[in-house]
Amino acid sequence: MEYRRLGRNDIQVSAVCLGTMTWGEQNTEAEAFEQLDYARAAGINFLDAAEMYPVAPRAETFGRTEEIIGNWLVARGGRDKTVLATKVVGPGARFSYVRDGKPRLNRVHITAALEASLKRLHTDYVDLYQLHWPDRGGAAFGALGYTHNAQAEETPIEETLGVLDDLVRAGKVRTVGVSNEAPWGVMRFLGLAEAGRGPRIASIQNPYSLLNRSFETRLAEVALREDCGLLAYAPLGAGVLTGKYLGGQHPEGARLTLWPDNRRYQGPQAEAAVAAYVDLARENSLDPAQMALSFVLSRPFMTAAIIGATSMDQLRSNIAAAEVSLSKDVLAGIEKIHGVYTYPCP
Repeated sequence: MEYRRLGRNDIQVSAVCLGTMTWGEQNTEAEAFEQLDYARAAGINFLDAAEMYPVAPRAETFGRTEEIIGNWLVARGGRDKTVLATKVVGPGARFSYVRDGKPRLNRVHITAALEASLKRLHTDYVDLYQLHWPDRGGAAFGALGYTHNAQAEETPIEETLGVLDDLVRAGKVRTVGVSNEAPWGVMRFLGLAEAGRGPRIASIQNPYSLLNRSFETRLAEVALREDCGLLAYAPLGAGVLTGKYLGGQHPEGARLTLWPDNRRYQGPQAEAAVAAYVDLARENSLDPAQMALSFVLSRPFMTAAIIGATSMDQLRSNIAAAEVSLSKDVLAGIEKIHGVYTYPCP
């Protein structure tokens, strides 16, 4: 397993990060433990969670994923060998059950959120604490465009970073990061840190896959120049890039079978793009999912790709993708398809 530096810190993380959002919903605690044990044995030291997990989020399961991870850490030990990342939710109407029903990225909410996460995780610190999405108008989750809303209520980034600074100084957080963030927000956080207003963000957790390469034009230069690498979520486009949904298939127990309203990686353009990528992989004797993950892992702005699995077979295959190298012909084929289906998904 390859290890990479997290931002400008002395933290080394595995290039493959184990995502956890299915634990407590699609996966039982026992299944999560099996995944964690296998991942640790394979050299993965990086876990990514969030207070709102599992997904799809609901009041009855809020925080359950963190509880499972905490139970595993108690049972197996090795906290000092685990790079543990989690996130605090931003504002959103769907989270009426979170704290006072109006979560913000302000002092009261971030402090309360972290204390609750630490309790569930059975630890006194997290290695990477991330803002799950921005607390400002117009920063639409997953959208390729931008709509400015000058009237929207928002928490100033200065306030958010100030709270994070206190948590880092208190030893409860080692470093911080953003998620679902845009270039303006990333540079604002970095600029304030350079001015001595708080900790420097170490990472950007945004979507990136063969179906959504918008990071390349939006944030790749920032990531490289500022040592603030990408933690790529949905590198398989919610499993779509495996090809298992092609032709209208709906495998039993699969994410998009259970939650068909999740249209982010679906539609005619996505279907055509996936078919082309799957054909390319098979023509070159590659597993489509491993080809897609290997491409993501090879990008120069990448710190880690966050993989998720509901079965051990999926997990083994996804982790093995770290050992797959793509030929020049395959890479050229990917670029040719990308030229036709440039942004089929947000």
